[in-house]
Amino acid sequence: MALRFKFMSLLGILCLHALALQAQDDLILRYDKPARIWEEALPIGNGRIGAMVFGGVEQEHIQFNEETLWTHGPRNYNKRGAYAYLDSIRSMLINDEQSKAEKLAMEKFMGEKSAQEDSKEWLDRIKKTREQGNNPSTYKYDDKGWKTLQVPSYEGWETVGLEGVDGAVWFRKEIFLTKQQIQNDWTLDLNKVRDMDFTYINGQLVGAEDHFDKVRNYKIPKGLLREGKNIIAVQVLNFIGKGGIAGYKDTSIKIGLKNKKDTVVLDGDWKYFIQDTNAPLAGRFQATYQPFGDIKVHFPHKDVSQYRRTLDIANAEAQVIYTSNGTTYNRTYFASFPDNALVIKYESSKPQQLSFEVELASKHLQHEIKLLDKQTINLKVQVKNGVLKGDALLHVKLVGGNISSKGNKLLIRGANAATLYLTAATNFVNYNTVSANSIERAESTMHNIKGTTFEELRKIHQKDYKSLFDSFSIKLGPQNTKETDQRLKEFSSQVDPAFAALYVQYGRYLLIASSREGTQAANLQGVWNHLLEPSWDSKYTTNINLQMNYWPAEVLNLSRLHQPLFKLIREVSEKGKETAKSYYNARGWVLHHNTDLWRGTAPINNSNHGIWPTGGAWLVHHIWESYLYNQDLNLLKENYDIIKGATLFFKDFLVPHHKTGELVTSPSNSPEHGGLVIGPAMDSQLVRNLFRTYIDASKLLDVDAALRDSIQVMLPKVAKDKIGKYGQLQEWIEDVDNVNNKHRHISHLWALHPGNEINWLETPDLWNAAKQSLIYRGDEGTGWSLAWKINFWARLLDEDKSRDLVKMLLRPADKNGGSYPNLFDAHPPFQIDGNFGGAAGIIEMIIQSHTQYIHLLPALSKDFSFGEIKGVKVRGGFVVDMSWKDNRVTELKIKSLSGGLLQLKQGSIHKKYTTEKGKTYIFDANLTLIK
Repeated sequence: MALRFKFMSLLGILCLHALALQAQDDLILRYDKPARIWEEALPIGNGRIGAMVFGGVEQEHIQFNEETLWTHGPRNYNKRGAYAYLDSIRSMLINDEQSKAEKLAMEKFMGEKSAQEDSKEWLDRIKKTREQGNNPSTYKYDDKGWKTLQVPSYEGWETVGLEGVDGAVWFRKEIFLTKQQIQNDWTLDLNKVRDMDFTYINGQLVGAEDHFDKVRNYKIPKGLLREGKNIIAVQVLNFIGKGGIAGYKDTSIKIGLKNKKDTVVLDGDWKYFIQDTNAPLAGRFQATYQPFGDIKVHFPHKDVSQYRRTLDIANAEAQVIYTSNGTTYNRTYFASFPDNALVIKYESSKPQQLSFEVELASKHLQHEIKLLDKQTINLKVQVKNGVLKGDALLHVKLVGGNISSKGNKLLIRGANAATLYLTAATNFVNYNTVSANSIERAESTMHNIKGTTFEELRKIHQKDYKSLFDSFSIKLGPQNTKETDQRLKEFSSQVDPAFAALYVQYGRYLLIASSREGTQAANLQGVWNHLLEPSWDSKYTTNINLQMNYWPAEVLNLSRLHQPLFKLIREVSEKGKETAKSYYNARGWVLHHNTDLWRGTAPINNSNHGIWPTGGAWLVHHIWESYLYNQDLNLLKENYDIIKGATLFFKDFLVPHHKTGELVTSPSNSPEHGGLVIGPAMDSQLVRNLFRTYIDASKLLDVDAALRDSIQVMLPKVAKDKIGKYGQLQEWIEDVDNVNNKHRHISHLWALHPGNEINWLETPDLWNAAKQSLIYRGDEGTGWSLAWKINFWARLLDEDKSRDLVKMLLRPADKNGGSYPNLFDAHPPFQIDGNFGGAAGIIEMIIQSHTQYIHLLPALSKDFSFGEIKGVKVRGGFVVDMSWKDNRVTELKIKSLSGGLLQLKQGSIHKKYTTEKGKTYIFDANLTLIK
């Protein structure tokens, strides 16, 4: 009787918990079915471990990462003596020889790649197979035993089932043509292939190319096509990275046989055969963030009802609840930062009803799985072409029931409840050292937690999490109980203010989950990645994406989470000293547009966008911003050498422009746009900002007066922003902007946001020119670009445009951007920066502090006409609580962290007050101090 009461109580608890979730709907992501794809799964993380919860009923899948599992290893990324070619590159740019400059820079000025092998012998061997009499290119070749694969796959064959495959793969496709069709002139359009292809029709070679950027449009000779069946065969050779027939990024454009009137579409299933996976090692500029493994759980549940999958961002836990055969099953998941573990609990409302099988798996070719004891599975991984190794441990603890094993699976039968603990570690120590013992690390963590109950771990986890999350709150409208994916579909047609508030808090949740004290900084995907070849290597792109990740850190009261970024800045400043010397013969340090776990700082990829030396200047801005928000002189003392080093670099690197005499960067580019140039506007904005930062920091710390004086002399000589013939802010020194250009990067507006040099108060002409540039560039863009435009339009005080861009960001993902069902930002594919930039942008609509004022409700549309925000930080060292109705402040409370001057603005009302450190001030609707 007591046991029955216990389980009736448990069922009651589960029901009460479900009601509690509904009551807190503003902080819940809710779904009524399991995730089908990764972008529907729910993210949890502790900064070190990230996991994606699919919530399947019969087949549960939890994919996980550990933050330090990357390819490659410590090495020198710099091409020694590259500076010998600097003057030649500059001279070519002065003489308008951009192509020549880019060619020379590509040969002599890019970073060193990782180790690579000679490919000639392998290519010769593969060639011989194509020359054999009966090879896969021939018309009558027997391919009945071949499997099928979806073609094309723009993000690589890895996304459609061929992960970890580098080498030679054959593809074949049958098409049927009429007698009339074969009379026409045809071109075979595959668009792009990664990387080499040999393409045949009916056994005859029609084309071959050797690089991804070369378009495959192969003219088909007359008489080659047959009435009836025709065979298209493509041998794809891929050395490293993404592979396969890529086709078009815009999936509405199909690959196929094409002429002026007709298209025979070839999208769909192709037969394929993996010929050779022993491709020679190919060098890469930088490393790739890797997935670690998967937890796979098999349940004997088929017919279920009342299914619910949620992510409670107020408590940082995911949950799955459903009923099967009269029993309610509950699964709870969280990632604990204090205990560095992923913790899962399975419960059933009736005794002895919990049965399942659990195993570990991994995509890494080099992996081993074994049982350490009757309750613990060990997964060992070794990354391909790298020095990093990892160990994961999964330990299962039961309440009731029994546990056994079969192979490397654990079998649980007849339990009342089960707790799963996952720990993971690698041999990474720092960017120079990989001497740690991963199994000892994982075992030590497991030893510390496996004797602790689920509820104890949960309590510790929530206390830690809430110490960050509860510092801020936002309410923007009445609650909505619909499923999250449904709310996403409806938001663009009917603004749901509470959904925008949820998006802000989700951004804070993701930052807490992917960036904690002592961890690595959040990368392009935070801490989550399921692909061996993720887009852009899931590393750190420093021409906006890494920086955007941390736009919410200060304003949304998560200052502690800036620490991993500051650690990264220090490390790239150390590595960047050699790059500054090798490439520019300069003092200080430099960072170009990308870095990775090993802190590469040299130019990478291609000279038309990879030579961009102002990444470090932008990162220094985050240190200064943190000071402005918190007024902490210790932060400046700790990082003064970084600020000084970046300043010294530009003191040495800047050169007079050959026409204007202004100081400019050369060579450089306006990020990913326009090729290699002299003095793009963004660079000048960043350098001016850096110089002002250095001058102010050295004054505050009373150091280096002589250097400060020299920088003060240089500052007014740095190239100024210019207004062009269309009334636009010029992107380059020359007035060559194209008003029809819709490029995703709008880098020349950096001084509008996140900089503050261009603003409505002090530089209205430039402010209006920036607005004109934004109008010409258009609203559409990738996910992070949409997020940046929210911030731009908020700084331009345009409430309707700001709202419109929020609507575009919060729409179902398409080829232009938006959000996936789990609210991950879509570049596409997934990039997390848009989540962070969008969250910061919504707050920028509500409050701004980049001028002398704390500007209240500067760009808030009528769709958000009432609301409440608490704990928002602003520059000058203040924390603000505010309520509003009908777009007017009704209550205002401000805490002074440092005792600074407080200047408030709402509409035409301006007020100024002196404050004392630690005191809180209350104001009425007219911003008059009442307490």
